[in-house]
Amino acid sequence: MTSRRLSKLAARAGFWLLVALIVVIAVFPFYYAIKTSFTPSGDLFRVELWPTRATLANYVQIFSQRSFLQAIFNSILVATSVVFIALLLGITASYALGRVRFRGRTTVLLVILGVSMFPQVAVLSGLFEVIRALNLYNNPGGLILSYTIFTLPFTVWVLTTFMRQLPMELEEAAIMDGATPWVTITKVFLPLMWPAMATTGLLAFIAAWNEFLFALTFTLTDSQRTVPVAIALLSGGSAYELPWAPIMAASVVVTVPLVVLVIIFQRRIVSGLTAGAVKG
Repeated sequence: MTSRRLSKLAARAGFWLLVALIVVIAVFPFYYAIKTSFTPSGDLFRVELWPTRATLANYVQIFSQRSFLQAIFNSILVATSVVFIALLLGITASYALGRVRFRGRTTVLLVILGVSMFPQVAVLSGLFEVIRALNLYNNPGGLILSYTIFTLPFTVWVLTTFMRQLPMELEEAAIMDGATPWVTITKVFLPLMWPAMATTGLLAFIAAWNEFLFALTFTLTDSQRTVPVAIALLSGGSAYELPWAPIMAASVVVTVPLVVLVIIFQRRIVSGLTAGAVKG
């Protein structure tokens, strides 16, 4: 009996030690980034877990650069536009794929999902030609178009799965009352789809906010660049200096809002992602 008890205690202790190790590995890079952002440039290469001379000079430096503030505005504009367009198209497409019966709708849904499997590099040159032909190069519209192409398949897939679980009686009652499909979507289904919309909207926002390759390729001037590119192009006092402390400060500034959003909407994210996983 004692040996069995000891083995259970050892297993439980090992489990929590493993959990603690995973938490440390996951959290330590973020802690070190925050710590570096408050460290003077001259103390960066000292091995210490807490800055002995904390300073806000790095944050003052990045916020004194007009290009960084413009990049934040551009990222907000692009990310919110992508979320709005993806949700608008995703809701209407999910209604067609989830409620309207037609031949080949499963194939259409699989093709839509298959589009998201292509890596960005594979379509970069072709998409660049499209954006240049549309006169959207070095324009937020080019980023909005390219980001929407890659966020829309996931949005349609999640919203369609959620739409299929809504009771048919709701739609039938709306039709009996003379509601059009648009009224049915906006007045009947939309209030019930907030968990899935919160999930897909937040994930689309994060994807557009953090995207680097398209933002680097499709923009040219500081006035049109987004935050990831602006951080990558931060320069030091000379051509041979990398301003690690200001880079970390900028990274903290653009990461904290995302963390706050995820914490606020975490329950809706989980319920949205698990929607349709189990049939009721």
